Amino acid sequence: MPVLYDGCAVTDARGPDLVLDQAVLVAGDTIAWMGPAETAPREAADLAVIDACGATLVPGMVDGHSHLTLPGGARWIQHLHDDPAALLAVAEDNGARLVASGVRWARDVGAPRGEAGGPVRALSLEVRDRWRGRRDRPYVRAAGTWITRLGTLVGTVEVADGDGLVAAVLAQLDDGSDLVKLYLDGPDRDTAPFTVAEVARATTAARSRGARVTAHATTLHGARAAVLGGVHAIEHGVEIDADLAAAMAARGTFLVTTHSVWESWLTFGDTTALTRFADRATVHDRRKRAHASTRVAHAAGVRIAGGSDFGGGSVRAGHLPWEVSCLVACGLEPWEALAAVTWRGGDLLGESTAGRVTVHGPADFFLVHGNPLSDPAALWRVWTHG
Repeated sequence: MPVLYDGCAVTDARGPDLVLDQAVLVAGDTIAWMGPAETAPREAADLAVIDACGATLVPGMVDGHSHLTLPGGARWIQHLHDDPAALLAVAEDNGARLVASGVRWARDVGAPRGEAGGPVRALSLEVRDRWRGRRDRPYVRAAGTWITRLGTLVGTVEVADGDGLVAAVLAQLDDGSDLVKLYLDGPDRDTAPFTVAEVARATTAARSRGARVTAHATTLHGARAAVLGGVHAIEHGVEIDADLAAAMAARGTFLVTTHSVWESWLTFGDTTALTRFADRATVHDRRKRAHASTRVAHAAGVRIAGGSDFGGGSVRAGHLPWEVSCLVACGLEPWEALAAVTWRGGDLLGESTAGRVTVHGPADFFLVHGNPLSDPAALWRVWTHG
């Protein structure tokens, strides 16, 4: 049965203004028509008309940094070692929450393996394959398990040198990963765990397979090695200076922000351990530096996509609107912040329909009460979906 969403406002997150009094006709899972409500086709005998007056239609969001198999919360680190079956069940709950919140795409950038330390695929790949073709779950692009320098992070794929790094990248692509995630915070905070040349070998190996490499980098040293080594994106980007931002803009390197993870840690009560990595003062400092880095990157013209980091921090699935508000606090206009979790996220994924609403495209949208271009909190007030 075709459905006409009648009288809504529409945003494509390309500018500061809504398009008012619009209608969108959905046939099956496809947008068949869009335009002014007064010209909408209404002749079909079985047409269902939904009065959408007072609501805003928003493109389905893209969570650019997520961990589908992890639940988040104050004990998020402990759950890395949960039973694989339990983590797969967590993913099902997370997937339902994402769709309900308006997230249609999830970029998973690190998951435990099916057997701790064993030669088993990352659980994110199992989730992606299970959800393929399901409208009640998000589309997924998944990395495997984090690749780290030996001695950095237990439970990851640890390598000792550049040869091991290349071998690990190729092994993850052999497993079916869509992208590869390097962890470029090393045992020594003042030194990148891999050299520029080693990162470049890894990115070249991935490109030979048609894949991209992204890098967790909260230090300037790690971020610089990543950018100069040719990664496609920097995750978190807590320390970016003007020179590095200029290099990122020139190379087209994305910054994928995760400001909401710092905010979420600060919501813990004083009697709750924030994280194994930081105390409250350190989190405040990281938050301040991350905001400054995003401002520098934005001023330089770096492409910014947004992620919640749910599961890999204490944020929960479905809380991507928090990141939009954080980006506005960093100086982005509300429409730019919304772009970071819609079409900019689609560009990050290399998916031409992700985060966009177009005629003949998929009906991946949701409707909210209010105007997210003047009130980003409207994104929390989801009414219905396409």
